[in-house]
This record gives sequence, C-alpha cells and structure tokens, in this order.
Amino acid sequence: MVTDINNTPIDQAIKENGYAIVDNLIPEEMFLRLRDACDRVVDRARKGDWKYRRLVGTQFPPWTEGTDVWGVQYMIHPDLKEKVFAEWYGSSRLLEAVEQLLHTKHDDLQLELFNLLINPQDSDFDLTWHRDAIKAEASEEEEKEKLKIPHYGTQWNTALYDDSCLFVVPNSHRRIRTETERDITLNDPKSHKMPGQLRVDLRPGQTVFYDNNILHRASYVSSLKRATLHASMGTIEGGHHRAAVILQHGLDWMNTADFKETLPESLLKPHANLLAMAEKAGIANMQAKPIH
Repeated sequence: MVTDINNTPIDQAIKENGYAIVDNLIPEEMFLRLRDACDRVVDRARKGDWKYRRLVGTQFPPWTEGTDVWGVQYMIHPDLKEKVFAEWYGSSRLLEAVEQLLHTKHDDLQLELFNLLINPQDSDFDLTWHRDAIKAEASEEEEKEKLKIPHYGTQWNTALYDDSCLFVVPNSHRRIRTETERDITLNDPKSHKMPGQLRVDLRPGQTVFYDNNILHRASYVSSLKRATLHASMGTIEGGHHRAAVILQHGLDWMNTADFKETLPESLLKPHANLLAMAEKAGIANMQAKPIH
C-alpha cells in the first residue's frame, strides 16, 4: 500500500482532501537520468526545435502564440528519443500508486498524458483558478451535474527540483463553488486571495497527486528552475468522459507503430486500452476539441 507523507493511504487522502503528497516514486538510479533528459528537452523546446510546447500567455490548448515556454508536451513521443520518460511512466512503484488511487488492476489502466512543466525565461506567469474538466462559466446546476461524474483517472506532478508553483483549495473537489469562489474564478481568476488556498511545496523527488476537479492554479517564476513531470493515467471505465479531457491534447502520434515500439512491456496494455477508448468514443484520429 502506498501512503502519503502523513502515512495516510493515498486513495483515502485524495478522497478526503483532493490531493496527496508522496515520497520516492522515482527509482534512485533514474533520478539523475530524468534531470539530464529534461535539460535536453527544455533546451530543444526553448530553441524551437521541439514545437510541442506550452507558451506564456495561453493556459489551455492549443498553444500557438508567443515564444516563452512554460511547458513541454509529449515526453514519451518517439521523436523526442528520451526513453527514460517511458521507463519511469511504466515503473512499478508509480503504477502501484496509480492502481491504488483508481482502485483498479493493471490490465484496466489507460495510458494518457505525460508532459513537463518548467520555468519560463522572460517573465513570470500565472495560471487562473480552474477545474480541468469544468468551465468557469458553468452554472451551479451544470457544475453540480459534472461533479457527479465518477473519476476515471488521476493526474500528478513529480518535482525534480524544489517546486512551490501549485496552489489548491483542499476539499473543493466534490462540491460546487461558493459564491466567493465563483466570483474569483469568473472576475479575478489570477487572485492570490482565494479563501482556503494552500500552496503545495514539493521537494525534489516528491509527487502530488490531485483530483482534477479541485480548484487549483499555478504560479510560474522565471528566476527559479523548475522541471516537474506532469502526467495522468485513467481506466477503461472512463469512456467519452475521459476521452474529452485527454484527447483535446491531440494524441494522433500515439496511434503509430513507432510509438508502440518505444514502450516498456508494462505500458503495452494501457496503450491498447487508450486506442480502444478513442475508437469507442468516435475519436479515432485521437484529437478532440478543447474543453476551455
């Protein structure tokens, strides 16, 4: 059983608080390899050699304007040629944590997203308060209905350097917004004064798993080096609900023989499950419309 830094089972912590911080999900021999690979990837993205990147000024896909990079997409893309990312994404301890959080077995896991969050070079950058799968403009009734949808996945940030960029509102993942929260998300979405906000402080090697319905935002500081592995996995039960969230990122490259050949054995079944989900949802091209 995987427990958080307070020795609470991580599935219990997520249910109660909406997030859980975990130590040591990166094998020791892999840590420096991941740092080195991130340095190479970041260099390519900042030079424009890797076009799949998140650019300052735009929070959600598509990222088409600007030059200052705050994130790098597709860390397990075959053209990136950095095999350590797939090795870690399919590592036993990480998969154990995901299986526990999703209350599922390995054969029902679904391969999804793996990106990198970094510090921009030219300016600080704030993301707005948001829920990943519910628009800020959603009415109370719509928000209530979407919050009833069961969770079919989990996502996480794993820090390779000290990271204090993420802010969350604990326990906000299972309820509609308060009047104040709704006002902030609509009218002052980069507010630093959200009631009950908590800054998530991660040390190198620590991971925070969080419910994507928790109210959260991030603050990117250009002067502090950041390399945080940002990934998600789901289960085969998610269907079109999961497809809409995941495939808005455009994953057509995952439906190729070249990609499949780069995967460790532990990710072959989750990869097959992803393709089956896309086909069943009627999104065989692996590209859905952006939610936001």
